[in-house]
Amino acid sequence: MSSLPSVSSQRHTRARAAGAALAAAAALLVAGLSGSASARAAEAAEPAAPSAAQTLRTDAAPPALLNALQRDLGLDRGQAERRLANEAEAGAVAGRLRAALGTDYAGAWVRGAESGTLTVATTDARDVRTIEAQGAEAKVVRHSLAGLDAAKARLDRAAAGRDTADAPVWYVDTRTNTVVVEAIRPAAARSLLAAAGVDKSLARVETRTERPRTFYDLRGGEAYYINNSSRCSIGFPVTKGSQQGFATAGHCGRAGASTTGSNQVAQGTFQGSIFPGRDMAWVATNSNWTATPYVLGAGGQNVQVTGSTEAPVGASVCRSGSTTGWHCGTITQLNTSVTYQEGTISPVTKTTVCAEPGDSGGSYISGSQAQGVTSGGSGDCRSGGETFFQPINALLTNYGLTLKTTGDGGGPEEPPPGGTWAAGTVYQAGDTVTYGGATYRCLQGHQAQPGWEPSNVPALWQRV
Repeated sequence: MSSLPSVSSQRHTRARAAGAALAAAAALLVAGLSGSASARAAEAAEPAAPSAAQTLRTDAAPPALLNALQRDLGLDRGQAERRLANEAEAGAVAGRLRAALGTDYAGAWVRGAESGTLTVATTDARDVRTIEAQGAEAKVVRHSLAGLDAAKARLDRAAAGRDTADAPVWYVDTRTNTVVVEAIRPAAARSLLAAAGVDKSLARVETRTERPRTFYDLRGGEAYYINNSSRCSIGFPVTKGSQQGFATAGHCGRAGASTTGSNQVAQGTFQGSIFPGRDMAWVATNSNWTATPYVLGAGGQNVQVTGSTEAPVGASVCRSGSTTGWHCGTITQLNTSVTYQEGTISPVTKTTVCAEPGDSGGSYISGSQAQGVTSGGSGDCRSGGETFFQPINALLTNYGLTLKTTGDGGGPEEPPPGGTWAAGTVYQAGDTVTYGGATYRCLQGHQAQPGWEPSNVPALWQRV
């Protein structure tokens, strides 16, 4: 499959103009150009807008999470803190560049011990100056992200009704500008690619030795029991109107199944569950249980949850589960499909974090931002492994749930001005809303909450 055709020179003129405007206003990477003359000039020209790190409350990361990052990623405390701040800023810059580059955009990722380098890929060399003006590195590639996503969607359709146990994982790898199929038997991967009609120039086959499996067996990460039998882990406490409950993995239980807490006290009932296809579920709890905006950290400490902004590829992420507790790693791929014995799940996010049976359903969090619930993986926490999580924003949208977060984000006391933006709505990158008489484009996927109005958070919204 060839890359998408280049857009007109007129579009590039607009993109360069947009890039120049962004350069004066965008939050720069903490470890990059924050001290530049252009940044100082922008600050002098107008009151400083809140940075992405401030919006996403990276300073709220508790000691337990920072300790786990140090242990699992080989960092010191300062590096861990700077990494979280850099990842927040990188997500905002990447979101702005995605909007500016349009169909040329081919993905973004961070690298380095402190995630201090953001790379943004494009299919057109004329975008390089726009990208570099934002403090990011540019990479010119053949295929756009839209083209790669379309190829991956064809793989998803071809996999429906097929046995993909020998080619269980496939995803878009923006760093190599390919669609990757990981296979126990390479012939199975080639067969899937042929059935999907994916051009060889787009695809890469990688060998894996172990099949992913689901991890069978009200703070995120705490244990609960299904029908007084199997054990899973709470993902994130949520509400639906006045009803309290929690999000978890669909493979943990079917709708109608009862749950008891780690203390064996009656807890709730599965209200909805999807598995395979997706791996999402939610449990409504009885009046004896109260949803809290916390995940269980090391030593029983509370890790606060302040939102659900999606982290980029390369970002650090930590997992809490009732079997192995806290473990950290990095996000290696978004928009991944994985085949378990029970069927294929898509899309999930692939990580280097380990997990074991009983951790299923547990929390993934980047800084203080909820990311998803544990689906499955391979390996273990003694020899190392990989895991996949069901993204939390898709789960919240599917069931109409609201993530429980700390505080109210400093929302306005007066009723907000009119518009289509609404707290509690899950927005994806590229969505547009109106607020206060202006139109805004979403830069990073998240669930809106009071205090995160489009005019207040340039890390999440861009006025158009």
